[in-house]
Amino acid sequence: MRISVKYNWVPIMIILMAACNTENGSGIYNSIQGFTQGTTYNITYQHPTEDELQGQIDSLLKLFDSSLSTYEPTSIISGINQNLPDVHTDSMFRTVFRESARVYQLTGGAFDITLGPVINAWGFGAGERLEVDSAMVDSLLQYVGMGKVFLKGDRVLKSDPHVLLNVNAIAQGYAVDVVSFYLEKLGCRNYMVEIGGEIRTRGMNSRGNFWRIGVDRPEFGNMIPGEQLQVIINMHNRSLATSGNYRKFYEKDGVRITHTIDPATGYPKESKLLSVTILSDECMTADAYATACMAMGFEKAQSFVENQKGVDAYFIYGDELAAYKVWYSEGLKKYIDSP
Repeated sequence: MRISVKYNWVPIMIILMAACNTENGSGIYNSIQGFTQGTTYNITYQHPTEDELQGQIDSLLKLFDSSLSTYEPTSIISGINQNLPDVHTDSMFRTVFRESARVYQLTGGAFDITLGPVINAWGFGAGERLEVDSAMVDSLLQYVGMGKVFLKGDRVLKSDPHVLLNVNAIAQGYAVDVVSFYLEKLGCRNYMVEIGGEIRTRGMNSRGNFWRIGVDRPEFGNMIPGEQLQVIINMHNRSLATSGNYRKFYEKDGVRITHTIDPATGYPKESKLLSVTILSDECMTADAYATACMAMGFEKAQSFVENQKGVDAYFIYGDELAAYKVWYSEGLKKYIDSP
C-alpha cells in the first residue's frame, strides 16, 4: 500500500499591491503579518493615529481559537466534542453555529458542521486517518446532520454523544470578520484582512484604487501563492473566500483523496469543479458558500449562486478533455482582470 501525503495550508489567493507605511488621505497604511490557525495572516490597514496593532490582533485571534479551534484541546468546541459537562458557549461560537445552521438549510445539507466524524476518519481533522470502507461510512453518517445538535441559550445539546462539530470550513472566514470588525471599531476605514486565503476589504488601497486579489490557477502541486495566477479580482467593501482540492489532498494506492467530503455520501466529492471563489458581504458566509458549492458540484453550485442576492462567484472547472474552463456570475464581470 502506497500512501503519500500532500497537505498544504498556504493561502489560495495572493494580495497584489498591498501597501506598507505609505500615506493616502488621512493616516498611514501599515502592513502586518503573522501566524494563526495553522496558517498565515496578512493585514493592511490605514489607522488615523498610526497605531501598531499586531499585539492586539494576535490576542484577539488567540481568543478566537479558545472558542472555535478543534485543535485547541481547551477550546469551547473541543469541550463540546468531548461531551464535557457545563460547557457554555460564547458569542463567537453562537454566531458561527447559527450561520452554519442557516447555510445548512439553504444548501440542502451541502454545508454541514456535524460532518466531524467523517472528516476525521478520512484524515482531514483531528486524530489518525482510518482505513475507511463503506461499512464505516454508513456507521458514521448516522451521527451527521444539523438536526442532531441544538443551541439552547448558551448551551449545545446533542441527540447523540458521538456527534462531533467541525467548523473549519466557516471559522477562518469568521476570523477575518472578527478582525475586520475590530479594525472598524478603532476607526480604520481602509483595510484588507487576509487569513489563510480568506479576505475582507473596505475602502481603497494606498494608491486610491480597489484592492487587487489574485486567485491561483488550480494546478495540483501549485503550492506557492501567486506563482500561477488564474485571475485578478478588484475588491471594494466585500469579502472573498476560495475552496479547492488541489492543495489539501493525499494519495492512496494511486487514488487522490481530496478534502471536500460530500455530506450526502460521506465520500470525497468527485466533480469537475476545481476551485470555487465566492464574494459576499461577510467572509464567514463566503467561506461556507465556497465549501458548499464544492460539495454540490458544478451545475447545482451554479444554480445556487444565481439565486443568492448579493453573492458573486468565479468557478474554475475541467471539461471532458481536462482543459480549464471558467464560469463567473454576471455581477463579477466588471471586477475581473487578467493576471
